[in-house]
Amino acid sequence: MADRAIFQDFVVARSDRLLRFAYLLTHDWATAEDLLQESLAKAWFAWPGIDEPEAYVRRVLITTYTSWWRRRWRRELPSDGLPDQPVHDQVADERAALWQAVGRLPARQRAVIVLRFYEDLPVAEVAQLIGCNPGTVKSQTAKALAKLRIDESVVKELQR
Repeated sequence: MADRAIFQDFVVARSDRLLRFAYLLTHDWATAEDLLQESLAKAWFAWPGIDEPEAYVRRVLITTYTSWWRRRWRRELPSDGLPDQPVHDQVADERAALWQAVGRLPARQRAVIVLRFYEDLPVAEVAQLIGCNPGTVKSQTAKALAKLRIDESVVKELQR
């Protein structure tokens, strides 16, 4: 019974932050909520043996997201209607282009970018969360940033 109360306190205290982290991985609130719910369910079963709950749940979020990403169906879906045209907003366009570029990164590189630059975690903590060496985090970060730079130059060239 004490474990259940501790788990509930953890969920109440950390859900907002974990949901934001899940959103940064998925860039979709509904998917982020599903991802967080599944990760918390997995954490519930392992709860008595967890030393650092937030780090454990983040790790579960990353591995669950990665497995979802690998299984995702990647084809176009037809639709009858055309979307409404938004008001042109340069900042929103740049933000959308950045998120699209981040979305094209492989799952591991995307996780590293989110953890390093959006969650502002040090290399050692990112390595621990992802389950790799700090050198791997650094190389994945460098590769991801290089891809984002190439993607940015392509986007700028297309806008000309």
